[in-house]
Amino acid sequence: METQACVIGAGPGGYVCAIRLAQYGIKTILVEKEPRLGGVCLNWGCIPSKAYIQAAKLWDQMGSASEIGIKVTDPEVDLAAMKKWKDGIVQRLTGGIADLMKRHKVDIVHGTATFTGKDTISVAGKDGKQTIKANNFVVATGSSSIDIPGFDVDEKTIVSSTGALDFESVPESLLVIGGGVIGLEIGQYLMKFGTKLTVVEMMDQLLPGTDKDCVKVVARKLKKGKAAVHLKSKAVGCKKSKGGVAVTFETPKKKETVTVEKVLVSVGRRPNSKGLGLEKAGVKIDQRGFIEVNERLQSSNPNIYAIGDVAGPPLLAHKGSKEGLVAAAVISGKPEVMDVRAMPAAIFTSPEIASVGMTEEEAKKAGHEINVGTFPMAASGRALAGRETDGTIKIIADKKTDLLLGAHFCGPAASELVAEASLAIEAGLCAEDLALTVHTHPTLAETVMEAAEDVHGMAVHIYNPKG
Repeated sequence: METQACVIGAGPGGYVCAIRLAQYGIKTILVEKEPRLGGVCLNWGCIPSKAYIQAAKLWDQMGSASEIGIKVTDPEVDLAAMKKWKDGIVQRLTGGIADLMKRHKVDIVHGTATFTGKDTISVAGKDGKQTIKANNFVVATGSSSIDIPGFDVDEKTIVSSTGALDFESVPESLLVIGGGVIGLEIGQYLMKFGTKLTVVEMMDQLLPGTDKDCVKVVARKLKKGKAAVHLKSKAVGCKKSKGGVAVTFETPKKKETVTVEKVLVSVGRRPNSKGLGLEKAGVKIDQRGFIEVNERLQSSNPNIYAIGDVAGPPLLAHKGSKEGLVAAAVISGKPEVMDVRAMPAAIFTSPEIASVGMTEEEAKKAGHEINVGTFPMAASGRALAGRETDGTIKIIADKKTDLLLGAHFCGPAASELVAEASLAIEAGLCAEDLALTVHTHPTLAETVMEAAEDVHGMAVHIYNPKG
């Protein structure tokens, strides 16, 4: 087979790139090793986890519904039925992507791709091998969970995120190795369903790299749910038995052993660059296995591009999608580069956390004198009506220029609220621009305006002696 462009990997970077290439009129082949399109994010990550998290939120609200005059009698969680519902969402979305490929006349080849030269790959599928020659290739092979010694993942008792999102019953207890995004998202939703949660994290805080004030709110929520959190601790081994898995970990004070029903290993992800034959194509990777790319997302072979997780951090689905659009534009001959000032990130813990731009520490380290404005969710009428008052909004601006440097959100709909700050940072706006913009009442979005006002000590709905 010969084509103008071939995309390897049908995740949120790859399938977006393939569609955009087709929109530019470029003949495109999309290669995917799994039966369904969408990659890890859609099939075993972003979407399945959000389905469960939404269900757990509803369950949690039902538990206190009597406070607002709604009486719920004897509810129960049927995780097997919930799994079917989750699978239905995934099938609908993956089917939608397949339909888009058909409509855009993108040819799909299922199988595992390996470069055999600078402009050819061999694809091994169920019907044998076939060769694809292309003018340009886009590598979008994503990433995989990192394994740790002594904890062999079997997706039954010791699981990765994939196995944890396929449980058919609520485990009585779960130990999460790694207090990062994936571990806490999954751990907290299961905690709401009644699972006794233990978290073992090597660093001195949960969600390393996240705004510390936001992390404190989530930590309080974990404590309220009676989760056992061990910081500066390392899991060193485990032993399976009929009673579960006995996990041994070292804390700053002593070595402890806890027996749990399930263990979730979530210590990070590694790029899927091995086994691709990149050396035969003249493509260089760095020491961590990420493909090295320039601002046009070209590798050391200018006709081979890399996008998404395999092209380096941050490992975010929307970052991969953006890179897919950029790579497609470059291939089509447009003067495009990956030039993003604001890359938002969201963590679907309870409550949600979202951020864009610099933290306070990063801004100071970069040489900025800063002003910081905050606004608590507890002062929001909409948050009170929704019974979700945990959290706060933080806006960081340069003291001299008022340029918006960063924004951090913790609370209901944080993942949605961050978009406004992302646009503001990308457009080079100031905190005053957010403050002067009229926001609809009563909404959670008003908290962004109030936090921006507080940068100058002028928030109306909280008392601040700065004003």
